[in-house]
Amino acid sequence: MKFHSSTIPCLAIILVATSAPEAQGFVPSSSRSSSSELANLPPQQQSTSTTRYHRKTHLFGSSLDTGSPAEEIIDPQLSKGINGDSKTNSLQSNNDDIALTSGKKRFLDSLPRIGRKKDALDESILKTAVPNMINLGVVPLVNAVDTFWVGRLGLALALAGQSAANQASFTLFFLIAFLPNITAPLVASAVASGDKEEAQRRVCESIFLCTALGIFGTGLLVAFPRKVLSALVLPADAPAMAFAAPYLRWRALGMVPALISATGFAAYRGMLNTVTPLKVSLFTNAMNLVLDPLCIFGGGMGFVGAAVATAASETLGGVTYLRLLMRRKLARWSMLLKPPSWKSLVPLLQGGAAMLIRQMSLNVAFLLATRRAQIMDPSGISGAAYGITTQINMMGIILLVAMQGTTAALVPASMAKEGPASARKCADRLMSWSTLVGVVLGAVQYLSLPYVVPIFSTLPEVQEAVKLPALVASLTHILNGPIFAAEGVMMGLGQYRDLAIITGVWVLTMIGGILSPLGKRLDGIMWSIFIATIVANIGTVGHFLKIGPLANLNKKKEMETAPFS
Repeated sequence: MKFHSSTIPCLAIILVATSAPEAQGFVPSSSRSSSSELANLPPQQQSTSTTRYHRKTHLFGSSLDTGSPAEEIIDPQLSKGINGDSKTNSLQSNNDDIALTSGKKRFLDSLPRIGRKKDALDESILKTAVPNMINLGVVPLVNAVDTFWVGRLGLALALAGQSAANQASFTLFFLIAFLPNITAPLVASAVASGDKEEAQRRVCESIFLCTALGIFGTGLLVAFPRKVLSALVLPADAPAMAFAAPYLRWRALGMVPALISATGFAAYRGMLNTVTPLKVSLFTNAMNLVLDPLCIFGGGMGFVGAAVATAASETLGGVTYLRLLMRRKLARWSMLLKPPSWKSLVPLLQGGAAMLIRQMSLNVAFLLATRRAQIMDPSGISGAAYGITTQINMMGIILLVAMQGTTAALVPASMAKEGPASARKCADRLMSWSTLVGVVLGAVQYLSLPYVVPIFSTLPEVQEAVKLPALVASLTHILNGPIFAAEGVMMGLGQYRDLAIITGVWVLTMIGGILSPLGKRLDGIMWSIFIATIVANIGTVGHFLKIGPLANLNKKKEMETAPFS
Protein backbone atom coordinates (compact mmCIF):
# COMPACT_ATOMS: atom_id res chain seq x y z
CA MET A 1 0.00 0.00 0.00
CA LYS A 2 1.42 3.39 -1.02
CA PHE A 3 1.17 6.57 0.99
CA HIS A 4 1.04 9.96 -0.64
CA SER A 5 3.95 12.17 0.34
CA SER A 6 1.60 14.73 1.86
CA THR A 7 0.61 12.28 4.58
CA ILE A 8 4.08 12.24 6.11
CA PRO A 9 3.86 15.67 7.84
CA CYS A 10 0.43 14.73 9.18
CA LEU A 11 1.82 11.55 10.69
CA ALA A 12 4.69 13.50 12.21
CA ILE A 13 2.25 15.90 13.89
CA ILE A 14 0.26 12.95 15.24
CA LEU A 15 3.40 11.31 16.69
CA VAL A 16 4.42 14.56 18.40
CA ALA A 17 0.94 14.91 19.85
CA THR A 18 1.06 11.42 21.36
CA SER A 19 4.23 12.26 23.24
CA ALA A 20 2.51 15.05 25.18
CA PRO A 21 2.22 14.34 28.93
CA GLU A 22 -1.55 14.77 28.88
CA ALA A 23 -1.85 11.98 26.34
CA GLN A 24 -0.14 9.53 28.69
CA GLY A 25 -1.67 10.36 32.07
CA PHE A 26 -4.31 8.41 33.93
CA VAL A 27 -7.20 10.84 33.56
CA PRO A 28 -7.45 14.53 32.64
CA SER A 29 -6.18 16.75 35.44
CA SER A 30 -9.45 18.64 35.60
CA SER A 31 -11.28 15.36 36.16
CA ARG A 32 -8.89 14.29 38.91
CA SER A 33 -9.10 17.60 40.72
CA SER A 34 -12.87 17.90 40.55
CA SER A 35 -13.38 14.34 41.78
CA SER A 36 -10.87 14.57 44.62
CA GLU A 37 -12.05 18.00 45.73
CA LEU A 38 -15.62 16.79 45.97
CA ALA A 39 -14.55 13.61 47.73
CA ASN A 40 -12.65 15.60 50.39
CA LEU A 41 -15.55 17.96 51.17
CA PRO A 42 -17.49 17.43 54.42
CA PRO A 43 -20.68 15.39 53.89
CA GLN A 44 -22.92 18.47 54.19
CA GLN A 45 -21.01 20.30 51.47
CA GLN A 46 -20.98 17.19 49.29
CA SER A 47 -24.74 17.11 49.48
CA THR A 48 -24.95 20.81 48.61
CA SER A 49 -22.58 20.37 45.67
CA THR A 50 -24.56 17.39 44.41
CA THR A 51 -27.84 19.30 44.58
CA ARG A 52 -26.31 22.27 42.80
CA TYR A 53 -24.92 19.96 40.12
CA HIS A 54 -28.31 18.41 39.42
CA ARG A 55 -29.93 21.85 39.24
CA LYS A 56 -27.38 22.81 36.60
CA THR A 57 -27.99 19.66 34.54
CA HIS A 58 -31.78 19.59 34.95
CA LEU A 59 -33.45 18.18 31.86
CA PHE A 60 -36.27 19.84 30.02
CA GLY A 61 -39.28 17.68 29.24
CA SER A 62 -38.81 15.19 26.43
CA SER A 63 -40.21 11.76 25.65
CA LEU A 64 -36.73 10.53 24.65
CA ASP A 65 -34.48 12.39 27.08
CA THR A 66 -34.39 10.83 30.54
CA GLY A 67 -32.61 12.50 33.42
CA SER A 68 -33.17 9.99 36.17
CA PRO A 69 -30.65 7.36 35.02
CA ALA A 70 -27.82 9.85 35.19
CA GLU A 71 -28.89 10.93 38.67
CA GLU A 72 -29.25 7.35 39.84
CA ILE A 73 -25.72 6.53 38.70
CA ILE A 74 -23.94 9.74 39.69
CA ASP A 75 -25.42 10.31 43.14
CA PRO A 76 -24.26 7.02 44.68
CA GLN A 77 -20.77 7.57 43.30
CA LEU A 78 -20.46 10.92 45.11
CA SER A 79 -21.32 9.48 48.50
CA LYS A 80 -20.48 5.80 48.02
CA GLY A 81 -17.61 4.09 46.25
CA ILE A 82 -18.12 1.90 43.22
CA ASN A 83 -17.02 -1.05 45.31
CA GLY A 84 -19.75 -0.37 47.85
CA ASP A 85 -17.68 1.23 50.65
CA SER A 86 -19.72 4.10 52.11
CA LYS A 87 -17.58 4.57 55.22
CA THR A 88 -14.91 6.66 53.57
CA ASN A 89 -14.92 9.31 50.88
CA SER A 90 -11.28 10.32 50.95
CA LEU A 91 -9.17 8.71 48.24
CA GLN A 92 -6.36 7.90 50.64
CA SER A 93 -8.46 6.47 53.47
CA ASN A 94 -10.52 4.33 51.12
CA ASN A 95 -7.41 3.02 49.44
CA ASP A 96 -6.07 1.91 52.82
CA ASP A 97 -9.32 0.10 53.66
CA ILE A 98 -9.29 -2.11 50.55
CA ALA A 99 -6.97 -5.08 50.96
CA LEU A 100 -4.75 -5.93 48.00
CA THR A 101 -4.84 -9.63 47.19
CA SER A 102 -2.69 -11.74 44.91
CA GLY A 103 -2.53 -15.18 43.38
CA LYS A 104 -5.43 -17.53 44.00
CA LYS A 105 -7.18 -15.10 46.35
CA ARG A 106 -7.13 -12.34 43.73
CA PHE A 107 -8.51 -14.74 41.12
CA LEU A 108 -11.35 -15.86 43.38
CA ASP A 109 -12.17 -12.25 44.28
CA SER A 110 -12.37 -11.37 40.59
CA LEU A 111 -15.09 -13.93 39.82
CA PRO A 112 -18.62 -12.56 39.34
CA ARG A 113 -20.99 -13.29 42.23
CA ILE A 114 -23.51 -15.10 40.04
CA GLY A 115 -26.22 -16.80 42.07
CA ARG A 116 -24.54 -15.78 45.30
CA LYS A 117 -24.96 -12.92 47.73
CA LYS A 118 -25.77 -9.62 46.04
CA ASP A 119 -22.58 -7.71 45.23
CA ALA A 120 -22.48 -3.92 44.80
CA LEU A 121 -19.65 -4.08 42.25
CA ASP A 122 -21.43 -6.62 40.05
CA GLU A 123 -24.60 -4.55 40.29
CA SER A 124 -22.74 -1.42 39.16
CA ILE A 125 -21.15 -3.31 36.25
CA LEU A 126 -24.45 -4.77 35.06
CA LYS A 127 -26.31 -1.46 35.35
CA THR A 128 -23.75 0.11 33.05
CA ALA A 129 -22.96 -2.78 30.70
CA VAL A 130 -26.43 -4.11 29.90
CA PRO A 131 -27.89 -0.82 28.54
CA ASN A 132 -24.67 -0.32 26.56
CA MET A 133 -24.97 -3.82 25.09
CA ILE A 134 -28.58 -3.28 24.06
CA ASN A 135 -27.82 0.14 22.61
CA LEU A 136 -24.80 -0.95 20.60
CA GLY A 137 -26.32 -4.32 19.72
CA VAL A 138 -29.23 -2.73 17.88
CA VAL A 139 -26.96 -1.40 15.11
CA PRO A 140 -25.39 -4.68 13.88
CA LEU A 141 -28.78 -6.34 14.23
CA VAL A 142 -30.28 -3.81 11.82
CA ASN A 143 -27.25 -4.15 9.52
CA ALA A 144 -27.88 -7.89 9.56
CA VAL A 145 -31.45 -7.20 8.45
CA ASP A 146 -30.04 -5.14 5.56
CA THR A 147 -27.93 -8.13 4.56
CA PHE A 148 -30.95 -10.41 4.94
CA TRP A 149 -33.07 -8.39 2.49
CA VAL A 150 -30.26 -8.04 -0.03
CA GLY A 151 -29.68 -11.79 0.30
CA ARG A 152 -33.33 -12.37 -0.65
CA LEU A 153 -32.48 -11.03 -4.12
CA GLY A 154 -30.45 -14.19 -4.75
CA LEU A 155 -27.43 -12.32 -6.18
CA ALA A 156 -24.01 -13.19 -4.75
CA LEU A 157 -22.47 -10.13 -6.43
CA ALA A 158 -25.03 -7.87 -4.71
CA LEU A 159 -23.97 -9.24 -1.31
CA ALA A 160 -20.30 -8.88 -2.24
CA GLY A 161 -20.87 -5.30 -3.42
CA GLN A 162 -22.77 -4.42 -0.25
CA SER A 163 -19.94 -5.82 1.89
CA ALA A 164 -17.29 -3.84 -0.03
CA ALA A 165 -19.32 -0.60 0.10
CA ASN A 166 -19.97 -0.93 3.82
CA GLN A 167 -16.27 -1.54 4.51
CA ALA A 168 -15.29 1.58 2.52
CA SER A 169 -17.95 3.68 4.28
CA PHE A 170 -16.97 2.43 7.74
CA THR A 171 -13.30 3.14 7.02
CA LEU A 172 -13.88 6.86 6.45
CA PHE A 173 -16.47 7.06 9.22
CA PHE A 174 -14.22 5.61 11.93
CA LEU A 175 -11.27 7.75 10.87
CA ILE A 176 -13.41 10.76 11.83
CA ALA A 177 -15.32 9.17 14.73
CA PHE A 178 -12.33 9.31 17.08
CA LEU A 179 -13.45 12.88 17.86
CA PRO A 180 -16.67 11.85 19.65
CA ASN A 181 -14.73 9.19 21.60
CA ILE A 182 -12.42 11.87 22.99
CA THR A 183 -15.37 14.20 23.62
CA ALA A 184 -16.97 11.84 26.18
CA PRO A 185 -14.32 12.21 28.94
CA LEU A 186 -14.06 15.97 28.30
CA VAL A 187 -17.83 16.33 28.74
CA ALA A 188 -17.73 14.10 31.83
CA SER A 189 -15.04 16.28 33.37
CA ALA A 190 -16.99 19.47 32.67
CA VAL A 191 -20.27 18.03 33.98
CA ALA A 192 -18.63 16.66 37.13
CA SER A 193 -17.25 20.12 37.94
CA GLY A 194 -20.63 21.75 37.25
CA ASP A 195 -19.26 23.74 34.29
CA LYS A 196 -22.09 23.39 31.80
CA GLU A 197 -20.66 26.09 29.50
CA GLU A 198 -17.48 24.02 29.09
CA ALA A 199 -19.54 20.90 28.36
CA GLN A 200 -21.55 22.86 25.79
CA ARG A 201 -18.39 24.16 24.15
CA ARG A 202 -16.86 20.67 23.88
CA VAL A 203 -20.01 19.21 22.33
CA CYS A 204 -20.36 22.05 19.81
CA GLU A 205 -16.69 21.86 18.83
CA SER A 206 -16.96 18.13 18.20
CA ILE A 207 -20.12 18.54 16.10
CA PHE A 208 -18.51 21.35 14.06
CA LEU A 209 -15.38 19.30 13.32
CA CYS A 210 -17.35 16.12 12.62
CA THR A 211 -19.67 17.99 10.27
CA ALA A 212 -16.81 19.64 8.38
CA LEU A 213 -14.87 16.39 7.99
CA GLY A 214 -18.08 14.47 7.31
CA ILE A 215 -19.07 16.80 4.45
CA PHE A 216 -15.65 16.23 2.90
CA GLY A 217 -15.99 12.44 3.31
CA THR A 218 -19.53 12.44 1.93
CA GLY A 219 -18.50 14.48 -1.10
CA LEU A 220 -15.61 12.11 -1.77
CA LEU A 221 -17.80 9.00 -1.61
CA VAL A 222 -20.68 10.47 -3.61
CA ALA A 223 -18.53 11.97 -6.36
CA PHE A 224 -15.89 9.22 -6.70
CA PRO A 225 -17.29 5.94 -5.34
CA ARG A 226 -15.47 3.78 -7.88
CA LYS A 227 -12.11 5.41 -7.21
CA VAL A 228 -12.54 5.06 -3.45
CA LEU A 229 -13.59 1.41 -3.77
CA SER A 230 -10.74 0.55 -6.13
CA ALA A 231 -8.24 2.27 -3.83
CA LEU A 232 -9.50 0.55 -0.68
CA VAL A 233 -11.40 -2.66 -1.32
CA LEU A 234 -12.13 -3.76 -4.91
CA PRO A 235 -10.06 -4.02 -8.09
CA ALA A 236 -11.36 -1.54 -10.67
CA ASP A 237 -12.58 -4.33 -12.96
CA ALA A 238 -14.21 -6.45 -10.23
CA PRO A 239 -17.72 -7.65 -11.19
CA ALA A 240 -19.00 -6.58 -7.76
CA MET A 241 -18.05 -2.96 -8.55
CA ALA A 242 -21.30 -2.49 -10.49
CA PHE A 243 -23.20 -3.14 -7.26
CA ALA A 244 -20.79 -1.58 -4.76
CA ALA A 245 -20.48 1.88 -6.39
CA PRO A 246 -24.19 2.90 -6.38
CA TYR A 247 -24.66 1.35 -2.94
CA LEU A 248 -21.74 3.39 -1.52
CA ARG A 249 -23.02 6.61 -3.13
CA TRP A 250 -26.39 6.33 -1.34
CA ARG A 251 -24.86 4.97 1.87
CA ALA A 252 -22.56 8.00 2.13
CA LEU A 253 -25.49 10.41 2.51
CA GLY A 254 -25.88 9.33 6.13
CA MET A 255 -22.29 10.02 7.19
CA VAL A 256 -22.72 13.54 8.63
CA PRO A 257 -25.89 12.68 10.61
CA ALA A 258 -24.19 9.50 11.89
CA LEU A 259 -21.23 11.56 13.16
CA ILE A 260 -23.61 13.98 14.91
CA SER A 261 -25.31 10.97 16.51
CA ALA A 262 -21.92 9.66 17.64
CA THR A 263 -21.18 12.99 19.32
CA GLY A 264 -24.60 13.02 20.97
CA PHE A 265 -24.08 9.48 22.24
CA ALA A 266 -20.65 10.44 23.59
CA ALA A 267 -22.10 13.47 25.39
CA TYR A 268 -24.76 11.37 27.11
CA ARG A 269 -22.18 8.72 27.96
CA GLY A 270 -20.09 11.46 29.57
CA MET A 271 -23.14 12.31 31.72
CA LEU A 272 -23.58 8.60 32.59
CA ASN A 273 -27.02 8.59 30.96
CA THR A 274 -27.40 5.29 29.09
CA VAL A 275 -31.19 5.23 28.73
CA THR A 276 -31.67 8.22 26.39
CA PRO A 277 -29.20 6.89 23.75
CA LEU A 278 -30.94 3.53 23.95
CA LYS A 279 -34.32 5.14 23.20
CA VAL A 280 -32.87 7.08 20.27
CA SER A 281 -31.21 3.95 18.89
CA LEU A 282 -34.39 1.88 19.13
CA PHE A 283 -36.43 4.68 17.55
CA THR A 284 -34.15 5.28 14.56
CA ASN A 285 -33.32 1.65 13.85
CA ALA A 286 -37.01 0.72 13.96
CA MET A 287 -37.40 3.13 11.06
CA ASN A 288 -34.60 1.32 9.21
CA LEU A 289 -36.34 -2.01 9.71
CA VAL A 290 -39.56 -0.63 8.22
CA LEU A 291 -37.88 1.15 5.30
CA ASP A 292 -35.71 -1.78 4.16
CA PRO A 293 -38.40 -3.89 2.44
CA LEU A 294 -40.31 -0.78 1.36
CA CYS A 295 -37.33 0.69 -0.47
CA ILE A 296 -35.88 -2.56 -1.84
CA PHE A 297 -39.11 -4.11 -3.09
CA GLY A 298 -41.97 -1.63 -2.75
CA GLY A 299 -40.01 1.37 -4.04
CA GLY A 300 -38.38 -0.59 -6.84
CA MET A 301 -34.87 0.52 -5.80
CA GLY A 302 -33.46 -2.98 -5.60
CA PHE A 303 -30.35 -3.60 -3.49
CA VAL A 304 -29.56 0.14 -3.14
CA GLY A 305 -32.83 0.47 -1.22
CA ALA A 306 -31.01 -0.92 1.83
CA ALA A 307 -28.48 1.92 1.58
CA VAL A 308 -31.27 4.51 1.23
CA ALA A 309 -33.06 3.10 4.29
CA THR A 310 -29.86 3.21 6.35
CA ALA A 311 -29.05 6.79 5.32
CA ALA A 312 -32.61 7.90 6.14
CA SER A 313 -32.53 6.33 9.62
CA GLU A 314 -29.11 7.86 10.32
CA THR A 315 -30.46 11.26 9.30
CA LEU A 316 -33.35 10.82 11.72
CA GLY A 317 -30.86 9.90 14.45
CA GLY A 318 -28.68 12.95 13.84
CA VAL A 319 -31.66 15.32 13.88
CA THR A 320 -33.01 13.69 17.05
CA TYR A 321 -29.72 14.00 18.92
CA LEU A 322 -29.30 17.60 17.79
CA ARG A 323 -32.76 18.43 19.13
CA LEU A 324 -32.04 16.70 22.45
CA LEU A 325 -28.69 18.48 22.86
CA MET A 326 -30.44 21.81 22.19
CA ARG A 327 -33.04 21.02 24.85
CA ARG A 328 -30.27 20.10 27.28
CA LYS A 329 -28.52 23.41 26.58
CA LEU A 330 -25.51 21.44 25.40
CA ALA A 331 -25.68 22.91 21.90
CA ARG A 332 -26.45 26.34 20.43
CA TRP A 333 -26.61 27.29 16.78
CA SER A 334 -24.24 30.22 17.32
CA MET A 335 -21.56 27.85 18.68
CA LEU A 336 -22.24 25.06 16.18
CA LEU A 337 -21.40 27.45 13.33
CA LYS A 338 -18.26 28.80 15.01
CA PRO A 339 -14.90 27.13 14.22
CA PRO A 340 -13.00 26.04 17.38
CA SER A 341 -9.81 27.80 18.33
CA TRP A 342 -6.41 26.10 18.19
CA LYS A 343 -6.29 26.13 22.01
CA SER A 344 -9.53 24.15 22.12
CA LEU A 345 -8.20 21.63 19.62
CA VAL A 346 -5.14 20.73 21.72
CA PRO A 347 -6.97 18.32 24.13
CA LEU A 348 -8.60 16.59 21.17
CA LEU A 349 -5.25 16.19 19.40
CA GLN A 350 -3.43 15.04 22.52
CA GLY A 351 -6.01 12.45 23.50
CA GLY A 352 -7.04 11.48 19.99
CA ALA A 353 -3.77 11.20 18.10
CA ALA A 354 -2.84 7.75 19.41
CA MET A 355 -6.44 6.61 19.01
CA LEU A 356 -6.43 7.88 15.42
CA ILE A 357 -3.23 5.95 14.66
CA ARG A 358 -4.78 2.86 16.23
CA GLN A 359 -7.95 3.21 14.16
CA MET A 360 -5.97 3.79 10.97
CA SER A 361 -3.95 0.63 11.52
CA LEU A 362 -7.11 -1.40 12.17
CA ASN A 363 -8.71 0.03 9.03
CA VAL A 364 -5.69 -0.94 6.92
CA ALA A 365 -5.77 -4.51 8.23
CA PHE A 366 -9.48 -5.09 7.68
CA LEU A 367 -9.48 -3.34 4.31
CA LEU A 368 -6.75 -5.74 3.24
CA ALA A 369 -8.79 -8.70 4.51
CA THR A 370 -11.89 -7.52 2.64
CA ARG A 371 -9.94 -6.87 -0.56
CA ARG A 372 -8.30 -10.30 -0.33
CA ALA A 373 -11.70 -11.96 0.00
CA GLN A 374 -13.18 -9.94 -2.87
CA ILE A 375 -10.51 -10.96 -5.40
CA MET A 376 -10.52 -14.69 -4.59
CA ASP A 377 -13.07 -15.51 -7.26
CA PRO A 378 -14.92 -13.44 -9.90
CA SER A 379 -18.30 -14.99 -9.04
CA GLY A 380 -18.51 -13.05 -5.77
CA ILE A 381 -19.02 -16.20 -3.65
CA SER A 382 -15.98 -15.53 -1.44
CA GLY A 383 -16.80 -11.83 -1.09
CA ALA A 384 -20.38 -12.62 -0.14
CA ALA A 385 -19.28 -15.31 2.34
CA TYR A 386 -16.77 -12.98 3.97
CA GLY A 387 -19.41 -10.25 4.27
CA ILE A 388 -21.83 -12.65 5.95
CA THR A 389 -19.10 -13.95 8.28
CA THR A 390 -18.20 -10.46 9.42
CA GLN A 391 -21.88 -9.61 9.83
CA ILE A 392 -22.45 -12.60 12.12
CA ASN A 393 -19.23 -11.90 13.99
CA MET A 394 -20.05 -8.22 14.46
CA MET A 395 -22.94 -8.98 16.80
CA GLY A 396 -20.52 -10.51 19.29
CA ILE A 397 -17.88 -7.84 18.78
CA ILE A 398 -20.37 -5.09 19.56
CA LEU A 399 -21.33 -6.73 22.87
CA LEU A 400 -17.65 -6.92 23.80
CA VAL A 401 -17.21 -3.27 22.78
CA ALA A 402 -19.94 -2.51 25.34
CA MET A 403 -17.84 -4.29 27.98
CA GLN A 404 -14.84 -2.25 26.82
CA GLY A 405 -16.78 1.00 27.25
CA THR A 406 -18.06 -0.07 30.66
CA THR A 407 -14.50 -0.80 31.78
CA ALA A 408 -13.24 2.52 30.39
CA ALA A 409 -15.90 4.34 32.45
CA LEU A 410 -15.90 2.47 35.78
CA VAL A 411 -12.16 1.88 36.32
CA PRO A 412 -11.07 5.56 36.14
CA ALA A 413 -14.08 6.55 38.24
CA SER A 414 -12.99 4.07 40.89
CA MET A 415 -9.39 5.29 40.61
CA ALA A 416 -10.38 8.94 41.10
CA LYS A 417 -12.77 8.34 43.99
CA GLU A 418 -11.22 5.42 45.90
CA GLY A 419 -7.65 4.93 44.73
CA PRO A 420 -5.60 2.31 42.83
CA ALA A 421 -6.55 -0.68 45.01
CA SER A 422 -10.25 -0.14 44.40
CA ALA A 423 -9.62 0.47 40.69
CA ARG A 424 -7.72 -2.81 40.41
CA LYS A 425 -10.51 -4.71 42.15
CA CYS A 426 -13.01 -3.16 39.74
CA ALA A 427 -10.78 -3.97 36.74
CA ASP A 428 -10.28 -7.59 37.88
CA ARG A 429 -14.03 -8.12 38.12
CA LEU A 430 -14.60 -6.53 34.71
CA MET A 431 -11.93 -8.79 33.19
CA SER A 432 -13.81 -11.82 34.51
CA TRP A 433 -17.17 -10.55 33.28
CA SER A 434 -15.78 -9.77 29.81
CA THR A 435 -14.09 -13.20 29.60
CA LEU A 436 -17.38 -14.85 30.53
CA VAL A 437 -19.21 -12.83 27.86
CA GLY A 438 -16.61 -13.87 25.26
CA VAL A 439 -16.95 -17.57 26.08
CA VAL A 440 -20.75 -17.40 25.95
CA LEU A 441 -20.66 -15.50 22.65
CA GLY A 442 -18.29 -18.05 21.09
CA ALA A 443 -20.51 -20.95 22.15
CA VAL A 444 -23.74 -19.29 21.04
CA GLN A 445 -22.31 -18.30 17.65
CA TYR A 446 -20.99 -21.82 17.02
CA LEU A 447 -24.24 -23.54 18.00
CA SER A 448 -26.39 -21.12 16.00
CA LEU A 449 -24.44 -21.27 12.72
CA PRO A 450 -26.62 -23.98 11.07
CA TYR A 451 -29.68 -21.80 11.67
CA VAL A 452 -28.23 -18.32 11.11
CA VAL A 453 -26.20 -18.78 7.91
CA PRO A 454 -29.20 -19.71 5.67
CA ILE A 455 -30.94 -16.52 6.78
CA PHE A 456 -28.37 -14.34 5.01
CA SER A 457 -28.24 -16.12 1.66
CA THR A 458 -30.40 -18.58 -0.26
CA LEU A 459 -27.42 -19.69 -2.39
CA PRO A 460 -26.07 -23.11 -1.27
CA GLU A 461 -22.51 -22.33 -2.43
CA VAL A 462 -22.42 -19.16 -0.29
CA GLN A 463 -23.81 -21.02 2.71
CA GLU A 464 -21.12 -23.68 2.38
CA ALA A 465 -18.36 -21.06 2.03
CA VAL A 466 -19.42 -19.35 5.27
CA LYS A 467 -19.28 -22.42 7.56
CA LEU A 468 -15.56 -22.76 8.32
CA PRO A 469 -14.71 -19.02 8.51
CA ALA A 470 -17.67 -18.47 10.86
CA LEU A 471 -16.45 -21.35 13.04
CA VAL A 472 -13.00 -19.75 13.36
CA ALA A 473 -14.67 -16.44 14.22
CA SER A 474 -16.52 -18.21 17.05
CA LEU A 475 -13.20 -19.36 18.53
CA THR A 476 -11.86 -15.80 18.27
CA HIS A 477 -14.64 -14.52 20.56
CA ILE A 478 -13.24 -16.60 23.42
CA LEU A 479 -9.91 -14.78 23.15
CA ASN A 480 -11.55 -11.40 22.61
CA GLY A 481 -13.24 -11.32 26.02
CA PRO A 482 -10.21 -10.41 28.17
CA ILE A 483 -8.72 -8.30 25.35
CA PHE A 484 -11.60 -5.84 25.25
CA ALA A 485 -11.64 -5.45 29.03
CA ALA A 486 -7.87 -4.89 29.16
CA GLU A 487 -8.16 -2.33 26.36
CA GLY A 488 -10.93 -0.61 28.35
CA VAL A 489 -8.59 -0.33 31.33
CA MET A 490 -5.91 1.23 29.13
CA MET A 491 -8.39 3.69 27.60
CA GLY A 492 -9.86 4.62 30.97
CA LEU A 493 -6.46 5.29 32.50
CA GLY A 494 -5.14 7.19 29.48
CA GLN A 495 -2.61 4.60 28.28
CA TYR A 496 -3.32 5.48 24.65
CA ARG A 497 0.23 5.20 23.38
CA ASP A 498 0.74 1.72 24.84
CA LEU A 499 -2.60 0.66 23.38
CA ALA A 500 -1.59 1.96 19.95
CA ILE A 501 1.71 0.04 20.11
CA ILE A 502 0.00 -3.23 21.07
CA THR A 503 -2.60 -2.72 18.33
CA GLY A 504 0.20 -2.08 15.84
CA VAL A 505 1.86 -5.43 16.66
CA TRP A 506 -1.54 -7.15 16.42
CA VAL A 507 -2.22 -5.56 13.03
CA LEU A 508 1.22 -6.46 11.66
CA THR A 509 0.66 -10.08 12.70
CA MET A 510 -2.74 -10.11 10.97
CA ILE A 511 -1.36 -8.53 7.78
CA GLY A 512 1.53 -11.00 7.76
CA GLY A 513 -0.90 -13.91 7.88
CA ILE A 514 -3.14 -12.46 5.15
CA LEU A 515 -0.18 -11.83 2.81
CA SER A 516 1.14 -15.36 3.39
CA PRO A 517 -0.21 -18.45 1.59
CA LEU A 518 -2.67 -18.73 4.47
CA GLY A 519 -4.46 -15.63 3.17
CA LYS A 520 -5.29 -17.25 -0.15
CA ARG A 521 -8.21 -19.09 1.48
CA LEU A 522 -11.26 -17.53 3.10
CA ASP A 523 -10.83 -19.54 6.28
CA GLY A 524 -7.12 -18.63 6.15
CA ILE A 525 -8.04 -14.95 6.49
CA MET A 526 -9.99 -15.78 9.62
CA TRP A 527 -7.12 -17.94 10.95
CA SER A 528 -4.82 -14.93 10.42
CA ILE A 529 -7.18 -12.85 12.56
CA PHE A 530 -7.26 -15.64 15.17
CA ILE A 531 -3.45 -15.80 15.40
CA ALA A 532 -3.25 -12.00 15.64
CA THR A 533 -5.86 -12.12 18.42
CA ILE A 534 -3.57 -14.42 20.44
CA VAL A 535 -0.85 -11.78 20.10
CA ALA A 536 -3.29 -9.05 21.19
CA ASN A 537 -4.33 -11.17 24.18
CA ILE A 538 -0.73 -11.54 25.34
CA GLY A 539 -0.07 -7.82 24.86
CA THR A 540 -3.16 -6.35 26.52
CA VAL A 541 -3.53 -8.80 29.40
CA GLY A 542 0.22 -8.74 29.98
CA HIS A 543 0.11 -4.94 30.14
CA PHE A 544 -2.69 -5.09 32.68
CA LEU A 545 -0.96 -7.65 34.92
CA LYS A 546 2.70 -6.64 34.60
CA ILE A 547 3.20 -3.13 33.16
CA GLY A 548 0.12 -0.93 33.52
CA PRO A 549 -0.76 1.52 36.33
CA LEU A 550 -2.65 -1.18 38.24
CA ALA A 551 0.13 -3.79 38.03
CA ASN A 552 2.29 -4.75 41.01
CA LEU A 553 0.33 -2.61 43.48
CA ASN A 554 1.30 -4.97 46.30
CA LYS A 555 5.01 -4.31 45.77
CA LYS A 556 4.42 -0.57 45.36
CA LYS A 557 2.50 -0.44 48.63
CA GLU A 558 5.20 -2.43 50.44
CA MET A 559 7.86 -0.01 49.19
CA GLU A 560 5.82 3.00 50.30
CA THR A 561 5.20 1.61 53.81
CA ALA A 562 8.63 0.03 54.36
CA PRO A 563 10.79 1.82 57.01
CA PHE A 564 14.03 3.41 55.92
CA SER A 565 17.05 1.28 56.76
